[in-house]
Formats: sequence, structure tokens, C-alpha cells
Amino acid sequence: MGVDKINKMVPSLQGKVSDEEWETRVNLAACYHLVAHYGMSDLVFTHISARVPGSDHHFLINPYGLFFDEITASSLIKVDIDGNILDETPFFINPAGYTIHSAIHAAREDVGCVLHTHTTAGMAVAAQKQGLLPISQHSMMFYGRLAYHGYEGIALDLDERERLVRDMGDSIAMILRNHGLLTVGTTVSEAFRRIFYLEKSCESQIKALAGDSELILPSREVCEHAAGQFKISASQSGLEWPGLLRLLDRKGANYRD
Repeated sequence: MGVDKINKMVPSLQGKVSDEEWETRVNLAACYHLVAHYGMSDLVFTHISARVPGSDHHFLINPYGLFFDEITASSLIKVDIDGNILDETPFFINPAGYTIHSAIHAAREDVGCVLHTHTTAGMAVAAQKQGLLPISQHSMMFYGRLAYHGYEGIALDLDERERLVRDMGDSIAMILRNHGLLTVGTTVSEAFRRIFYLEKSCESQIKALAGDSELILPSREVCEHAAGQFKISASQSGLEWPGLLRLLDRKGANYRD
């Protein structure tokens, strides 16, 4: 489906929604394009959602069937916590995406964005009994802040939401066993930053385990110290976002439509 055809099917919502919602739409659409750019997409599967500012648990999610680099600010679908589509759209949503994202948005008022991927490295670590090892500086970002959720099949059963929320707790990221990765953030940019570095952590672990030498594991005290440093530096987590948007603009990405 060409970009022009998508734009004809979905007229621009700029000026028809609040400025805050439009900004969220632009950032979320950009996030989809960035996930595609960095090779973390999975055809039309997986999903990223963002809470609509000032709403009663309404959130935006991708139109099911579009590739991530085809998604625009206007084509994003607004749903309520019960999965009802709130605006007219020719598209529909991924049921599994609704299950996962509605659960976390309903339970975590601090979460503005939920990001889920099925990358090769992420799925590989999700299948390893020990989970994510503290063997790289990137992985220290998640030390003591990473949750795990056991595989129950494709996330179509709504009663799984209770267990997802229980396992997630107040963590910033979760490994879905035998499935993939998930991060959350107060903003879209924060959730993207976390998935970017969680993915790097998984990639480095797979490569390190492929070697013949014994892994070096820092002490618990060092891991806790590094994790604390990441918490302190969290206020700088939005510094790269303007540059990432410039990257998309240089590519001519249509995420702002």
C-alpha cells in the first residue's frame, strides 16, 4: 500500500485534535519509523502504544496491517481501555496488542508509552533460563528493574492481563519468555531509548555467549552502583530524541502526516 493511498484513506487530524494529542501522535509515529529503521520490526506484528494526554485511559496504537515505516500521525488508532475504537478509521487493531497494552496502561499511571518487539536477539535471550546477564554497561540500565513474564501463547486471552500486570510490577522493562521484549516510559522517547539499549544488551549477550571464554560478571555491588548511576542520568534520556527526528526527516519519512 503506497503512502499516497494511506493518506487518502486517512485525512490529516492536525488541527482536529488537541495540540497535546497531535504531538503525541507525531512522536509515536516517529517511534514506529525508528523501530523499523533500526531493524526491530517484525513485518506488521508487534506494537507500540502511547497514552492520549488528558484522557481517561485512552491510548494510540498502530493500524494493523501497515508496516511500521508506513504509519503516520493521523493513521494511528485511538482506543479506550475496553478496546473500543474512538475515531473513524478504515483500519483495525491487533487483538494481542490490545491485550498487552491495555493491561499496562490501565495499571500504570506513570506509563505514557509501551513498546513491544520480537527481535532475534530479544527472543534468544527470552529463551535463556538465566535471562539478561549483567555483562555490559547497557545491561546495567536494567539491573534490578527488569521483569519476566512466562509464555502463555499468543496474547489473545484477556485474563492474561492480570498476570502481565502482576509480573511487570513497577519495572521499566520486561522480558516475555519465549516471546520478546517490552519497555515502558513516561514518554515515547524514553520507551524508545530503553528498547534501543535493551536490544543492544541482548545482542551483546548472544555474541558473548557464542565465544569460548568464560564471561566476566561484575559484583552485585558494582551492578547496583551502575544501575543507580543510570537512574540519576535518566533526566538526560530525551537528549537524543530531536536528533532521531532529524534522522527521519533526512530520510524523507512521512511520520508527521
